[in-house]
Amino acid sequence: MVCYILLFLCLGKEIFAMGTEDKATTMFNNTFVRPEKFYLSGFSNIPHIRYYYAFLCFVYIMTVLGNGFLLSLISLVKTLHTPKYMIVFNMALTDLCGSTALIPKLLDTFLFDKRYILYDACLSYMFFVMFFASVQSWTLVTMAYDRLIAICFPLRYHNIVTETSVAAILLFVWIFLVSVIATMVGLVNRLSFCSSLVVNSFFCDHGPVYRLACNDTSLNYNMASALITILIIIPLIFIIATYVCIFIALSRTTSRKERIRALKTCTSHLILVVIFFLPIGITNIATRASYIHPNARMINSTLTHTIPALLDPIIYALKTEEVMNAVKKLCKRTYLNCMKAKTRPCNHCCIKS
Repeated sequence: MVCYILLFLCLGKEIFAMGTEDKATTMFNNTFVRPEKFYLSGFSNIPHIRYYYAFLCFVYIMTVLGNGFLLSLISLVKTLHTPKYMIVFNMALTDLCGSTALIPKLLDTFLFDKRYILYDACLSYMFFVMFFASVQSWTLVTMAYDRLIAICFPLRYHNIVTETSVAAILLFVWIFLVSVIATMVGLVNRLSFCSSLVVNSFFCDHGPVYRLACNDTSLNYNMASALITILIIIPLIFIIATYVCIFIALSRTTSRKERIRALKTCTSHLILVVIFFLPIGITNIATRASYIHPNARMINSTLTHTIPALLDPIIYALKTEEVMNAVKKLCKRTYLNCMKAKTRPCNHCCIKS
């Protein structure tokens, strides 16, 4: 009995000493280690890096203004209350939320040198950034489906692509991706982090975080591979197959003008697809094929996460005739309201052309 008491006291003393020496970790059964915080290494030894942060701040402000304007325009102009613009509204919303999930925290972390992030906050950070990127990818797939039905089955378009069907598709996408990303983050929560807590990324990215674990990470690796398949490979295959069907359908059209007119309705979507998938594809292929300096990888990754959200509303405003007509209609309505109120044309009123 005395031996058990002495052994208990020795173990208690060791655990207490370990707790005072390393308050950044929590231990369960002497085998499972959960850190209190992670350290985001971010960019290292880049001269004038603050200019890059200022650029990201500008990108975020313009993203908020552009997507906020597009969301307001679709909400206010009744001619845009169609299934197609429900998808565009969803794209603008996810662009806005995705940028908000990433950029403000990134600037706060590195501009103000707050590189330590709480464990739970890190997992939340990971979830929202990955979730909105996934929704953006599958929104592009939904847009491709809309174009497929519009061009290949024009007479049945309004019967197939209805507000109810589009809402159901988008709701399924959100619920499915919430489940997938939550599972991915939940699997990180089962890992034990007993050595380095330095995340070699600019945010709590899935790969750099799970690779810090001491126990078996094969399940996390498989989940990362599955996520790449769900986020990149399957959407790209579906979009490519969609446009193959569209080109086959257009090749059977005798009129050249009809082909050009149909293709013009696809140009905005094709540009969005290239802007979104090309940088992600290049980054993943280059990372797996050869060594990339961490700074180059992180800069490419930040631009991949932020630039598409900036350009999406600009492309839709400039390349889509319906949006331009809606802008003119909204300007005319605002001008008439100003005239009715017998006020001089102000800054928020459009001058009648």
